[in-house]
Amino acid sequence: MSTIRNIMIASTCALLVSTPVAAQMSEKQASNAVEFRQSIFQLVKSNIGPLGAMAKGKAPIDEAVIAKNAMRMEQLSLMISDYFVADTRGSGVKTHALDKVWENTADFAQKTKDLTQATQALQAIIANKDTANYGKGIAAVGATCKACHDDYKAD
Repeated sequence: MSTIRNIMIASTCALLVSTPVAAQMSEKQASNAVEFRQSIFQLVKSNIGPLGAMAKGKAPIDEAVIAKNAMRMEQLSLMISDYFVADTRGSGVKTHALDKVWENTADFAQKTKDLTQATQALQAIIANKDTANYGKGIAAVGATCKACHDDYKAD
């Protein structure tokens, strides 16, 4: 995991230094920025999927998986805003991000913080063996994803 994390951090740093605004971005840079963002969200999706299945009773509860996936999602949530510093509006590169991401950066940043907090809360629920609240904790994480998608993702 640390190798992937280091690659992502290095990529983010390179991206942030080289592409601060859309007007200065080449199509290749914009394409890379979008690809990196989509990669983060694919990793989030791969970690929330098993949790959602458990919460819906479609998979058995596995505390180790919940703890691991919540920790991973927390780490990913801390990177999301960084990957949206590069404003790709007007670049011509296809993205699912709505322009509102860059028009309301404070709200977007708050929604990523909400995801971080929800994943931290889920980790605490698991650490405390609060079995009665496993489903609620997973649902809270899912709700933060939905809130951001509702406002900032084109479907």
